[in-house]
Amino acid sequence: MTHTLEPSFLQQTAAPELPAPRGPLSAAVVEALRDGPLRPVDAAGADPYGDDLQLALHCLYELHYRGFAGVDAEREWDPELLGLRRELERVFLAGLRADVEPGGDDPADVTAQVDALLVEPVGPGVRGLSHHLQREGTLEQLREYVAHRSIYHLKEADPQAWAIPRLSGAAKAGLVTVEHDEYGSGRPERMHALLFAEMMTELGLSDAYGAYVEHVPGETLAEVNLMSLCGLHRSLRGASVGQFAMVELTSSPGSERLVRGMRRLGCGPASIRFYDEHVEADAVHEQVVRRGVLAPLLEAEPELAADVVFGIRASLYLGERMGDRLLGCWDRGESSLRLPLEADRP
Repeated sequence: MTHTLEPSFLQQTAAPELPAPRGPLSAAVVEALRDGPLRPVDAAGADPYGDDLQLALHCLYELHYRGFAGVDAEREWDPELLGLRRELERVFLAGLRADVEPGGDDPADVTAQVDALLVEPVGPGVRGLSHHLQREGTLEQLREYVAHRSIYHLKEADPQAWAIPRLSGAAKAGLVTVEHDEYGSGRPERMHALLFAEMMTELGLSDAYGAYVEHVPGETLAEVNLMSLCGLHRSLRGASVGQFAMVELTSSPGSERLVRGMRRLGCGPASIRFYDEHVEADAVHEQVVRRGVLAPLLEAEPELAADVVFGIRASLYLGERMGDRLLGCWDRGESSLRLPLEADRP
């Protein structure tokens, strides 16, 4: 089958609009980006996973990606905004370190954690987003799930790319090998972000970058914010690699379940193509990450073992919180989104 290049997504350059605030922290950030000065705001005591803090962090991180319409690109390095971002990051990290079991300093702990990731739970009682969508999810729930995932997948691999200059030697080469695949191995029509955009279009969703930030809750933003947090701090490079490893090591089985669910729901080829690509690609990436990234990294810097484990466990923890949010809403017959999706249908 010849793959048709979709120039609409590849040629998108417009920055998204600033979202509506969800509390005092995000209000201070949004107002500052609109008008200039940052008013004093206290992050102490804020919910580390709440909508307000996570949206504020999202807006500050997005200055390092596409930015926002009408916001001067120079605000990326505004010292007041960077200072507030650091305060928010401390609250977020403190929450994660309190809720996530720490790892040991032995590289063997990383091996044990990775081995645990590769064991798939089985049985009819297993519950998870991909299991639900495979067996009983509705088309509307699938569309909601894709809207949630768009916050990351429309910039897939970008947060992990920050880790490249922070690594060296074989670990750097291994990470770049996987990233090269994520960006289509030199073929723009095979970029994973484009494949995701094509799926969104076929499902009747907007493929515009950042289109669903207003729709998703803090649980969804937190997953992506962790990627940016770890990628933008050299001190967290081990955690960045751990988060990267968790995604690559666990993606293939879940993607296969989503493919089955989409076929059950009668989705078209563009919808299935994205996850079908990840069934094969991430199975290969699993080996590259284990042998080409983790092994040489820990051989060169064994002191990063605890950070790698933290990155894996923190990513799992936030993923479980997001999954609980979506499944809980669906069990109650409610939407998992803050705002309804467009009325369009595939």
